Amino acid sequence: MTKIKVVIVDDSALIRSVMTEIVNSQPDMEVVGVAPDPLVARELIKRTNPDVLTLDVEMPKMDGLDFLEKLMRLRPMPVLMVSSLTERGSEITMRALELGAVDFVTKPKISIQSGMREYTELIADKIRGASRARIKPRTLHAATAGATTPLPQLRSPLTSSEKLIIIGASTGGTEAIREFLMQMPSDCPGILIAQHMPEGFTTSFARRLDSLCKISVVESAGNERVLPGHAYIAPGHSHLLLTRSGANYMTKIEQSEPVNRHRPSVDVLFRSAAQAAGKNAVGVILTGMGKDGAQGMLEMKNAGAYNFAQDEASCVVFGMPREAIAIGAAHEVAALGALPGLVLGHLATHGGRALRV
Repeated sequence: MTKIKVVIVDDSALIRSVMTEIVNSQPDMEVVGVAPDPLVARELIKRTNPDVLTLDVEMPKMDGLDFLEKLMRLRPMPVLMVSSLTERGSEITMRALELGAVDFVTKPKISIQSGMREYTELIADKIRGASRARIKPRTLHAATAGATTPLPQLRSPLTSSEKLIIIGASTGGTEAIREFLMQMPSDCPGILIAQHMPEGFTTSFARRLDSLCKISVVESAGNERVLPGHAYIAPGHSHLLLTRSGANYMTKIEQSEPVNRHRPSVDVLFRSAAQAAGKNAVGVILTGMGKDGAQGMLEMKNAGAYNFAQDEASCVVFGMPREAIAIGAAHEVAALGALPGLVLGHLATHGGRALRV
C-alpha cells in the first residue's frame, strides 16, 4: 500500500509533534517533513512532493494566506488548514477555503496536546479526504461566470412562498454553496443548508455569504419563519430541522446526538424536509466525503421532493453525491455551475400552487 505523504507546517513545535504522532499512527499515511514556517515548507515541498499539506493559518515570516495563494497558483495541491477557534481564525479560514484549501481542522482551546489526540480520527479522515480531492485551477467568481447565462425566472410569488430548496454539503462545500447561492435571485424560495463545519465557523461563513449574495444569508438561530429570498445555515453546534407551524415553514435547532458522526447532519435536515415539506422541497446534495445525506435524500424523494446531485467532475470529493446517486435518491446529476439554473428551471416549470402536505 502506498502511504499518503504529509508535510506539516506550523510554528508551534508542540502542534508539529502531536500532528506527526497522529499521522504516523495511521497505517495509510506518513509524515515526510515538518516545517516551522512557509519558507522552510517551500523547500520541503520541492524535495518530498507530498500528497497533502497541513498549514497553520497564522504563520511567522510569511502569512499563511499569502503562502497558500502562491502555492495554489504555482504548485496546486491539497491543503488542510489548521485553524484556531477564534473569530479571527474563522475569518482567515473562510478566506483560505476561497483561495483553494480543501478543508480545515481546529486547534482545541485548552490542553492542546490531549485535545489534538482526541481529534485523531477526525484529522486522519480529513487528510484522507484531502488526498482524494480534485484540485482545480481557480476560476472566475461565480457572479462573473454566471453573468452571461440568464437564469430561469420564477413564475409567481407562490413558487417562492411555498417551495423550498434544501442543501447538504461537506468537504469542498463552502465554496460550492457560495457558487450556488450567488446565482440565486432575491425572490428565490427559502433555502436551508447543512454544511459540516465546527461551532464558531458557521457565523463567519454566513456573514461572508450574506455580503456576496442577492439573498439574505444567516446562521440559523432556530424558530425562524422560513422566508423567500433567505438562506438559513445550520450552526456548527446543532442539527437544523424544518418544521411547520400552520401555513408557515419554521426552522428548528436541536443538539441531539451526532448522526453519521456529524452535527449538523445532512440526513437530519433532509429527513425533516421530507416530513415537513414533501413535494414542496427541492433537494441538492453537493461535494463531500462520506455518505451523510444519502438516506435522507431518498426519504425526500419518496415523499415527493425533486432532487439534484453534483456530478463527479465538479466535486472536490465525490463521496456524498455518489452515495445518494447509488441508492437512486437523485433525479438529476449535473455540474456545480449548472445546478442553480436547473433548480430554478424546475421551480419555474413546477411552480404553480404547490401541493400542501
